[in-house]
Amino acid sequence: MEPQQVVAIIVPVLVILVLVAGTLFARRRGFNVGSAQTIVRCLEGHLFTTIWFPGFSLKALRFGPLRLQRCPIGDHLTFVTPVRPSDLTDYKRRFAEQHHDDLVP
Repeated sequence: MEPQQVVAIIVPVLVILVLVAGTLFARRRGFNVGSAQTIVRCLEGHLFTTIWFPGFSLKALRFGPLRLQRCPIGDHLTFVTPVRPSDLTDYKRRFAEQHHDDLVP
């Protein structure tokens, strides 16, 4: 097997392993990332759920741990970050679960 072929196989496998490890690490810390029901908070404090998969985004621009996307509560473009469900009261968690951003940008 040529060295280029080996690299073409190893690099994607390593990327996948890093993304899986990142998801598992975040879940161990209490975040519900890697699902379509991740609770996030915008800069204005609004809580809602969105799709959040480490390593890529369908509806947002990524800036490290922040993502720029539309907030359905305030109808504004803002940065969002994931929130641990355990850090929220039952009322706030239910509120966030009842408010999901649009599935299509």
